[in-house]
Amino acid sequence: MNLYTLWLLAAPPIVGGIIGYFTNDIAIKMLFRPYRAYYLAGRRIPFTPGLIPSNQERLAKRISDAIMGSLLTPDELQNLARKLLETDRVQGAIHWLLKLVLEQIQSRNQDKTIKILANILQDMVGQAFPRLLKVMARREDFLEQQLNQIFEQVILELRLNEAQAGQLADWLLEVVLPPDVVRQLIVDFLTDRNIRVIDESFREKTTGTYWVVANLFGVRNALSRLRTYCLDEREASNARIMELIEALGIHDRLRELLQNISLQNLPVSTVRQLRKTMRDSVRSYVQDKGTDVIKGLSASIDWEHVAGLLLNRLRNSDVVNQSLEPVSREFAIVLERYLEKDLELIVMQAIPILNIDQVIINRVKATSSKDLELAIQGIVKSELQAIVNLGGILGIVIGLLQSLSLLFR
Repeated sequence: MNLYTLWLLAAPPIVGGIIGYFTNDIAIKMLFRPYRAYYLAGRRIPFTPGLIPSNQERLAKRISDAIMGSLLTPDELQNLARKLLETDRVQGAIHWLLKLVLEQIQSRNQDKTIKILANILQDMVGQAFPRLLKVMARREDFLEQQLNQIFEQVILELRLNEAQAGQLADWLLEVVLPPDVVRQLIVDFLTDRNIRVIDESFREKTTGTYWVVANLFGVRNALSRLRTYCLDEREASNARIMELIEALGIHDRLRELLQNISLQNLPVSTVRQLRKTMRDSVRSYVQDKGTDVIKGLSASIDWEHVAGLLLNRLRNSDVVNQSLEPVSREFAIVLERYLEKDLELIVMQAIPILNIDQVIINRVKATSSKDLELAIQGIVKSELQAIVNLGGILGIVIGLLQSLSLLFR
């Protein structure tokens, strides 16, 4: 076999392999290239741009339809939402948010936070609370239980100790009923009419020895002389009254009396009436003046100072830090119960808002042809190379068949 015959038999497999290999390679590259259209004499050259760049908008629509039709269906979105909104994940997110808020509160630069909190407290106490209190005070049972508890546990059990009773007795004898006031009371009481009434009553209602004294001597002259003495001898009268108070031990008697005073010694009906009177008085006062009192109190408070103290307390409070986890857990459970009921409706409302299909279309359209080629080749590079290699192998096989045909001929 000479060289020419050998070439005739070897050429078909070689040429066929080369043609098959490079034909498939060119065909694959023509899917993406050229990236833009070329024109010759004002007419677009065929196969420019490549297949995918020239149909990128339609490809984007097909990709969006495929994803939304078979991958991201409403049921799948609901499943994804359920996985994302599991109790542990939601609890972790809420716990993170609460810690973030607490860290913001605990930051040293909190002037703005103090002002905001001060405005909130001032509005609540100075505006919202008075209106709410005025509305609540119209109810018949307003603070009934609380006032009854205060009355029974505080007022009903209130009694003066020995020192307090002594101080009150001193005040009564020195300020309320000093000797001069007692003298004036005696003078005011011993009018001519009162003296006559006392004398007549004493004469009519006494018996025995007292009747003889009352009818022979009477008390008119004695009472008249007492009144005259109190009027004419003021200083002496005051001294006699003081001596009489000390001799009779009025201070000690008054102290014992005050020390033994207790509402528990009163009849039950009287105590009930006092309790009702106190409750009605408080309710009436709140209705009439409670709003003005609270507004005035609110205006007199330095709310920024109060807000600063509150934030400092929150910064150093272990209870707040320890309560973050249970609070976030409760919030997560409440949210889970809500989502179990309305998750399907929420997802159906969220799909049009998210507009996922249009997002996919826009992203595919916004991707350059080069980046799209690199992305596709990055996914199926080995498969595309296998197609090229397969073209070369098929070319060689066809060339071998042709060589066998020539050999047999």
